[in-house]
Amino acid sequence: MTIKPIDHFKIYTGHKIMIAGPCSAENERQVMETARSLSEAGVKIFRAGIWKPRTKPGCFEGIGIPGLAWLQQVKKETGMAVTTEVANPHHVEEALKAGIDLLWIGARTTVNPFAMQDIANALRGVDIPVLVKNPINPDLELWIGAMERLNKAGITKMAAIHRGFSTYGESIYRNEPQWQIPIELRRRLPELPILCDPSHMGGRSELVYSLAQTALDLDADGLMIEVHINPSCALSDASQQLTPASFNQMVERLITRREPDAAEFVNLEMYRKRIDDCDSRLMEILAERMDIAREIGIFKKSHNLTVLQSERYSDIIDTLENKGLELGITPQCIRNIFESIHTESIRHQLELIKDKQSGN
Repeated sequence: MTIKPIDHFKIYTGHKIMIAGPCSAENERQVMETARSLSEAGVKIFRAGIWKPRTKPGCFEGIGIPGLAWLQQVKKETGMAVTTEVANPHHVEEALKAGIDLLWIGARTTVNPFAMQDIANALRGVDIPVLVKNPINPDLELWIGAMERLNKAGITKMAAIHRGFSTYGESIYRNEPQWQIPIELRRRLPELPILCDPSHMGGRSELVYSLAQTALDLDADGLMIEVHINPSCALSDASQQLTPASFNQMVERLITRREPDAAEFVNLEMYRKRIDDCDSRLMEILAERMDIAREIGIFKKSHNLTVLQSERYSDIIDTLENKGLELGITPQCIRNIFESIHTESIRHQLELIKDKQSGN
């Protein structure tokens, strides 16, 4: 993809981008009071949802086109750039007509290739920054594919927004961070700016700061934060929005990390050499383990035994998780590692059985 550096965005104002504003534009007073507070705090980009995708009908689905006039007023009075979410070509047309400075595409739209192509077609020939939130499900290829559609339509001022991923089951987060996915996105597309939306990730205002700090620690290019003058009365996502005062307090606490200087880089290289040595030993041990797994596979094949023995695998995981806790490694980390190793071991053993069945 051809992506311009973040400093080519007309709204870029420094090392990090800060976008803030209410989940939804509800009325003119709410929009303007929130915008004035954020402008006084130094925010340069104001966000507000005009059209809101909701899980069930009957909920507040956004004020619609009248809210665009309020965003125009925000620009005129405060000088802030403004951004809103678009989910179809009609939204794009109306937002461009109203002079919106940036567009963002929400998770429920990113997940739909048909919708993304329609939006890309509507933006063909338009020079405007577009921010693309990750799809609801943890699918990196789908996220990249959505951005590729925009890029092929000529959008080169583009950034990703990491807002977490839906999961089934209990979690302290509204959307699990799964930081490994934006990390892999950074590796795959190092030129692509990546912002974080800790508001949707956490789902609760008290989680926003820690998630925002983690994102900055991982070198996120900016943050998108939901701020409302009276969150308890918000018509959407009340629990995750900050007041202007709490937003200011959070921003004062945030720490922006820096790149190492020459001396620090030398020290880091020493640590990295030690890591590389550990990784090399791990690979050798892993190869030895796979050789043993293949020997077990040969034994199972010769005695006509099942490849998968669930009780044994469950005992291994339980033992390793307990050992991991003793060594300061989380059970989830142990499970992730050894599930992958076990899957690879099973693959080797299944290949041995297939060879037997094919007569090799």
